[in-house]
Amino acid sequence: MTDTPSQTVPDRLSVHPSSPFYNEELLERGIGIRFKGVEKTNVEEYCISEGWVRVAVGKTLDRRGNPMTMKLSGPVEAWIKD
Repeated sequence: MTDTPSQTVPDRLSVHPSSPFYNEELLERGIGIRFKGVEKTNVEEYCISEGWVRVAVGKTLDRRGNPMTMKLSGPVEAWIKD
């Protein structure tokens, strides 16, 4: 496995390919998210500088087939799992 030049995570990242904040290479490596001191596994998008995460709400989908999400505010930490 090759290392990227930077081991830092981006300020904002999304799991949706249509988003301008999508990064496939980084998502394949694995990103850990801690929100308000609790590790979250259902994060769809996050922004560290603005202090929010967007999490999936149940199994409901919007009209485009994407998971319904809710934006939560608070301290966000992110790290690369590998």
